[in-house]
Amino acid sequence: MFPAPHRIGAHRVLLASTAALVVLGLLTWWLWPREQPPTGTITISTGPQSGVYHDYGERLRTAIAKDMPGLKVELLTSDGSQQNVTRVAGGEADLSIAAADAVESYAAPGRGRLRGLARLYDDYVQVVVPHSSDIENISDLKGKRVGVGGEESGVRLIATRVLRAAGLDPEKDIVPRSDSIGTAPDRLRNGEIDAFFWSGGLPTGGLVDLARVYDFRFIPISGDLVTELHAQGETSRYYRSSVMPGDAYRSIQQGAPVQTLTVANLLVTRSDLDPRLTEWLTRVVIKSRDNIGSHVHAAQLVDLRTAIYTDPLPLHEGARRYYRSVKP
Repeated sequence: MFPAPHRIGAHRVLLASTAALVVLGLLTWWLWPREQPPTGTITISTGPQSGVYHDYGERLRTAIAKDMPGLKVELLTSDGSQQNVTRVAGGEADLSIAAADAVESYAAPGRGRLRGLARLYDDYVQVVVPHSSDIENISDLKGKRVGVGGEESGVRLIATRVLRAAGLDPEKDIVPRSDSIGTAPDRLRNGEIDAFFWSGGLPTGGLVDLARVYDFRFIPISGDLVTELHAQGETSRYYRSSVMPGDAYRSIQQGAPVQTLTVANLLVTRSDLDPRLTEWLTRVVIKSRDNIGSHVHAAQLVDLRTAIYTDPLPLHEGARRYYRSVKP
């Protein structure tokens, strides 16, 4: 007599069925057509090579390559915010970083096409002098050789307004030089200028490098000066009285904070850029915050909760889609 066949328990049947369903589900997921990332070429206008804009742009290009390997990203250095806005509005660049005051001040053709992808981080205005200098406040810059940034930079815009708020004529009461973060540190160190303005995220590489070889200090911008700035008109409403933390440049500040002002930076594009592409780009900006921020300290402040506030620009439709998709 043959032995009775072994009966398979119900729980084994259930396990086998479940495993089969899992395998089928994974196979279906793998074979199902998925959204392919955008391809093509875009151009990002950044800033001076020693500044935070350019550093951020390079890191963002690397992040984009991981999620959109078929999208070629070209970087253009620039004077800064004002040139960046002009390039995007005119179609020379597809994306740029620009300070909100420079965006608000732009009134040339193409203004209506400008759109925001994200609010990024704040720029701190940093007025640098030799440690041994007798300059103690902005008014003391009278008669001095002062680096006020390139003609199309955001630095030039802010420096001009701060000087006027202090009662100085930027053309007559100082000797203006078009030096910015790329040239100003060496020219200050060599005694060719007496001071320079810089507006950037903290810390800025060009000043970190200068601190290693030269002893300098920062001139404060008082709250009263910021009040005077606000009286200059609508475009000055983006300036906020702030304090530069005492550890921004440790060897220079020795823990002492500096009174100054800040202005928000925006990631700017045009309304005619493909919404699907801008949705992907916005996702990369938010997703890569921690990785970029480990190299560019200011980028750590990019935050999903504040990124949507791109005043004075409306959000691009693609960016709006992304923020809606991640809204709790």
